[in-house]
Amino acid sequence: MICCYQIGLGGIVSIAKSFVFRAELPMASGLSSDPSISRRGALSRRRDLVFVVNPRGANGRTGKEWKKLLPYLRSRLDADCNICESLTSGPAHAIDITREAIREGADAVIAVGGDGTLHEVINGFFWAGKTVSSHDRESTHSTALGLIPLGTGSDFARTFGWKNDPHEAVERIVKGMRSRIDVGVISGDSGESHYFLNVADIHLSAKAGYYASRYKRFGKLCYVFGALQAFMGHKNQDLKIKVNDGEWQEYSQVTALCIGNAKYFGGGMKITPNADPRNGNFEVVILQDFKWYDFILKLHKLYSGTHLSVKNVTSRSVHSIEVEDISGSGSIFVQSDGEHLGFLPRKFCILPAAIEMIY
Repeated sequence: MICCYQIGLGGIVSIAKSFVFRAELPMASGLSSDPSISRRGALSRRRDLVFVVNPRGANGRTGKEWKKLLPYLRSRLDADCNICESLTSGPAHAIDITREAIREGADAVIAVGGDGTLHEVINGFFWAGKTVSSHDRESTHSTALGLIPLGTGSDFARTFGWKNDPHEAVERIVKGMRSRIDVGVISGDSGESHYFLNVADIHLSAKAGYYASRYKRFGKLCYVFGALQAFMGHKNQDLKIKVNDGEWQEYSQVTALCIGNAKYFGGGMKITPNADPRNGNFEVVILQDFKWYDFILKLHKLYSGTHLSVKNVTSRSVHSIEVEDISGSGSIFVQSDGEHLGFLPRKFCILPAAIEMIY
């Protein structure tokens, strides 16, 4: 479902919509169109902003908060804006909506929700290993990514010091300042690429994230429940790692391996404290030979980002890393931005300054 509005001196006027979709892309049923996006004619000076909303996010809180925010959003955006509201209807829908909006020349696609919605939107910026571009070959602008954090975790926003304050987020969109940011790309045996903005992780933390997704109805407590379930029957594993296309090295008794494009995951844990999505590198943090009681005793350090000095914790800056399970069990969990991606082996690479983001 999508509603588009023109904001002008006379108030808000609903626009009839009819996007022209291309056959090579699957049609997102939730995205309708506004003539100013599909035909850059009389309204060419207007900014086209597509808001991708997961109404079921945070146990339905995202949808309720979005409805409350809409009047303020409309009142604050400049007179040259078209607001397009697109509600997702299920998994991967935000990917389709984003690709279509970019191809139709939207000025920005704004993810409204948590890290899961943001994760889908960033994957919509890519298609067949390349960034999606506008059908208008004469267009001189690129579509920017925006964020209104309204989800359970909203960990990516923490790296920039952004609060879960939707009004503050609207002000960033009004100003429209842009900065290029890095994007991580993950590839496996299937050859299919997957993109992430925040943190990708392997083994215990990825398993905890997988289980946490089952308990989202409990809010931030889902991370606690996920961790407890992940610890049951957990065993540290020996991994084989190749950094920056160098030589393979063995790491024994790995508890978790985290690849950070940004700093936080798991509802505020500052796991890769030196990561910066604008420096062209990942920060990789490896925890080895941790026991369940180590997490309890050192939890405060993990949340504050002071754990790099702890025994059996290593950190390094890389632009690519490959990870394999020495045992070949095929049971080592992999996730990115809180989304389960399957199991090892995987390769992680950085795409420096890949997209523009509103900040």
